[in-house]
Amino acid sequence: MRAFQLVGWRQPPELREVPVPEPGAGQVLVKVAGAGACHSDLHIMQAPAPLPGFTDPPFTLGHENAGWVERLGPGVTGFQPGDPVIVYGSWGCGVCANCRQGQENYCQKCAGEGPGLRGGHDGGMAEYLLVPAARYLIPLGTLDPRQAAPLSDAGLTSYHAVKRSLHLLGPGSTAVVIGAGGLGQMTIQILRVLSAATTVVAVDTDAGKLETAQRLGAEEALLSGDEAIARIRDMTEQQGAQLVLDMVGMDATLQMAARVARVLGHLTIVGLGGGALPVDFSSPPHECSVASPYWGSLTELMDVITLAQQDKIRMLVEHFPLQRANEAYQLLHDGRIQGRAVITPHP
Repeated sequence: MRAFQLVGWRQPPELREVPVPEPGAGQVLVKVAGAGACHSDLHIMQAPAPLPGFTDPPFTLGHENAGWVERLGPGVTGFQPGDPVIVYGSWGCGVCANCRQGQENYCQKCAGEGPGLRGGHDGGMAEYLLVPAARYLIPLGTLDPRQAAPLSDAGLTSYHAVKRSLHLLGPGSTAVVIGAGGLGQMTIQILRVLSAATTVVAVDTDAGKLETAQRLGAEEALLSGDEAIARIRDMTEQQGAQLVLDMVGMDATLQMAARVARVLGHLTIVGLGGGALPVDFSSPPHECSVASPYWGSLTELMDVITLAQQDKIRMLVEHFPLQRANEAYQLLHDGRIQGRAVITPHP
């Protein structure tokens, strides 16, 4: 089968021929319909040296995956070949306290492992993906797996980041989303669904993405800079926003986040831009909680799929065949993907 693989650190990935894996006991082979291209993959590609927990290349990229059940390993029940499924992407040990609660993203033994990530598991930018346990599969029903693939990360990560702060939101509250790309667009929609009375403000450097943000439910769309900070503070009577979600994570966006957050609010760092949040006695504001959530739980992904099935959230998707995967990542790097690029290994 064809697989889009990282062949060396700081080397462009290549399309290679590799054997089709055979599912063992408890495992499932999935025919990949779509694999989302994520900024996290760019960080992996550009790493100057081996990343902690990663095996040496070659390995297949792709941690946002959906498709159809191809073959079941011995002992697997609950699925049939041809079933459309989405793959939960953070694979834990399954037996620690966090895993038992469905929070495998915070596994106490192997957090961060998954397809195309740490732990030596090949990802889904290939014609087939071997999933180690059936519990990582969630039925898609009538959803098209080519469209649904990014929900496994962009949708889930956004949902978890918003849900943990819902107690701060309600009538009169403000939520600021810094970065209106794929993650930010999904976050705006989830805020609209989970807290309709909250005023949602989108901030970005790209006017086109801000127009998209408004179509998806943002009341305010502001070009990044001092004027945006002043506008947010004016809107909130100089108090700042109850929730600030930085979907970029660069020095400049984190500095902005600290300036528009409020006392007793939440500042949530979602983006992997490599920046650092300046912290002293007065910044961020007093008792403003700072968190960097990672993915979400299995049950939260089920919630996300339900919202998509009800047509309450949707991912803006641009499809690329497997042989154009490098082009998709270049467009992503250049900021020219409006929503999410999805690699489709099968026509």
